[in-house]
Amino acid sequence: MNFFERYLTLWVFLCIVIGVLLGQALPAPFHWLGGLEIAKVNIPVGLLIWVMIIPMLLRIDFGALHEVRKHWRGIGVTLFINWAVKPFSMALLGWLFIRHFFAPYLPAAQLDSYIAGLVLLAAAPCTAMVFVWSRLVNGEPLFTLSQVALNDTIMVFAFAPLVALLLGISSIVVPWDTLLTSVVLYIVLPVLLAQAWRKALLQRGASALQRTLERLGPVSIAALLLTLVLLFAFQGKAIVEQPLVILMLAIPITIQVYFTSGLAYWLNRRFGEVHCVAGPSALIGASNFFELAVAAAISLFGFESGAALATVVGVLIEVPVMLSVVYLVKRTAGWYEAKR
Repeated sequence: MNFFERYLTLWVFLCIVIGVLLGQALPAPFHWLGGLEIAKVNIPVGLLIWVMIIPMLLRIDFGALHEVRKHWRGIGVTLFINWAVKPFSMALLGWLFIRHFFAPYLPAAQLDSYIAGLVLLAAAPCTAMVFVWSRLVNGEPLFTLSQVALNDTIMVFAFAPLVALLLGISSIVVPWDTLLTSVVLYIVLPVLLAQAWRKALLQRGASALQRTLERLGPVSIAALLLTLVLLFAFQGKAIVEQPLVILMLAIPITIQVYFTSGLAYWLNRRFGEVHCVAGPSALIGASNFFELAVAAAISLFGFESGAALATVVGVLIEVPVMLSVVYLVKRTAGWYEAKR
């Protein structure tokens, strides 16, 4: 992990503090920034999201999809977790914790919005940080690459209907036009641009692609952090008034990460998959494409919404929780291989 990735949680925490302080001290400039919208899409945040997402999508080689058949059991388990378990389990956890256990301590007007943010977070499988997690557990690189490429392909078609279904079950009204606009803006167009850029770089050699990725890595993380400063500047009042909201949102997210990663790991072992595939399969099954979730939450519900805050909490806990899963996967390698 590079310097930015290793201390991402610290940077996110600092962004919370800086954003809240700036939002309280300078409300007028942030109110003006929040009003810069086209078709409900905030222009400054939209640009920052693209700077975030495109370098990550640049890593993906859709030509690796033919590798799927070599580890079909691991691919099947991860797809099952990502699309049949994770979004629905998060909707259930959101219903339990937000509507029931924590409802007396949360602002009543934001309950639906918090659940929507949790659903958006769970409905988008991670496309970038999983390469880091896979490397840390000595995962099969071609499996990781082909799984991420396959997930991205599915996400283009499944993200909007799945989110609409789950939010409909939760009785949350979703404007379809805004949701589809978010999919086009934050999945389809970035994927097309990233793949065109990747093809142009590869024509100059693999080293050109690698150098570009290395230069863009810190830029992508910096765009994420600046987006968080803006988000928390708008969320500052709610956070100052109820700081425990972040903790209450983090609990269902953390439970879901351990549940989905543990289930994926166990299923891979049950079906006889090798550990170098089971490890990244569990990690891909548990992690989230939080950049997309944040962008969609802002587009659908606005800067100051509980949905935006819930997706940002996902960013806050991503690194420490996923590193703990990495640790568990590595520590149990002997137990895993003994059964197989």
